[in-house]
Amino acid sequence: MLRYALRRVPSALLVLLVASVLVFGVLRLAPGDPAVVLAGPDASAATVAHVRAALGLDSALPVQYWTWLTGLFTGDLGTSFILGAPITTLIGHGLGNTLELTTAALVLALLGGGVAGVLLGTARHKGVRALLGGAVNLALAVPPYVTGVLLVLLFAVTFRVLPASGHESLLADPVIGVQYLLLPALCLALPTGAVLARFLAAALRKSGQEDYVRTGHGKGLTERRLLTRYTLPGALPSVITVLGIQIGQLLGGAIVVEAVFAWPGIGQLLLQAVLGRDYLLVQDLLLFAVGVFVVLQTLTDLVQAGLDPRVRIGGGV
Repeated sequence: MLRYALRRVPSALLVLLVASVLVFGVLRLAPGDPAVVLAGPDASAATVAHVRAALGLDSALPVQYWTWLTGLFTGDLGTSFILGAPITTLIGHGLGNTLELTTAALVLALLGGGVAGVLLGTARHKGVRALLGGAVNLALAVPPYVTGVLLVLLFAVTFRVLPASGHESLLADPVIGVQYLLLPALCLALPTGAVLARFLAAALRKSGQEDYVRTGHGKGLTERRLLTRYTLPGALPSVITVLGIQIGQLLGGAIVVEAVFAWPGIGQLLLQAVLGRDYLLVQDLLLFAVGVFVVLQTLTDLVQAGLDPRVRIGGGV
């Protein structure tokens, strides 16, 4: 298992290195000059040149890339051009709020998707399967920004039981914090839960056709015992892989959800950075997102390898 984990490290580092080059290069191709944005539309050419030199944008591109890369290794992420605050502080504050949102959404997705997937994969009544399948397809088809608006109209405008937007720390006031958290977490959880439900249902059907499950039927084991002892454990490895991908997708979906509900997380911070042409902050945020995705995928592969020894054997262990 340790050898399998060590074999994954070089490929993960290579992905991060390639991602850093792509992020740096693509941002330099984007229209607009952050020096002009920061100096103002009425600034003179000399003022713009001074701002550009202060930001280090007058250096050659390889020098700018190397300076940024060494800063990442030393933990010096620099200062935001637009917000005027240390990027480490900005990311730390936004990351805490985004983790709060994505964790709540993941819990809701696991609970809802798990129950729906088990019922969809084991129910014998066609009407139940059709109803659950329709609900899952609807949750998967409607984009989060539409779902968010509908949730606000229903629970914040029509019935007025939950706030439409904003944020309150759970540590400061758990009751108010949950009220602010519920709608965006539900909005973010719906497509993820729908994907998990579909894959879990398919995996359960496939696992239910295995010989050891048929043998259990022949021995007279109850459906519940077969599900918990044989069918569900056999379906878990493939579902774990999908879950790892979906956790990464939660971070991408959080950008849209945070914009809809004015949630002060990484998504809101990235939106401010993009609109302000804040190259350095955008670079750090994008590479951070890639790094989180790579780490999640690596952990997912390790968990899957622990559940299924065939993965480790295929990896050359």
